[in-house]
Amino acid sequence: MNAFGEKIRELRKAKGFSLRTLAPLVGVGYSYLSKVENGKLDFGDSPSEALIHRLADTLDGDEDELLLMAGRIPDSISRRILDQPELFRALANCDTATLKNIADRVQSETENQGVLPR
Repeated sequence: MNAFGEKIRELRKAKGFSLRTLAPLVGVGYSYLSKVENGKLDFGDSPSEALIHRLADTLDGDEDELLLMAGRIPDSISRRILDQPELFRALANCDTATLKNIADRVQSETENQGVLPR
């Protein structure tokens, strides 16, 4: 199982849905949904963006997080990267401890400004 599939299973179970209950709500068969959760898709490693959007809506999941976990970059993030590629290039070269420090500072700053990060 992959992280994306694990997250979908976690969200599904938190809602109390079986595969057979969730599948028609998002417009796929339950066996396909099982393959998504178990990382056993026949073509590609993740479902379509459209299905990821429906899963996020139905399971009250964070759409951006699910897209990222599926290896897809949400449009809102992609636009920011394209606006300031030098900043994101620098971030990509940071070690984990530095990134955590930056994230903590950004979180603190947005909380002080009354802005909640997505």
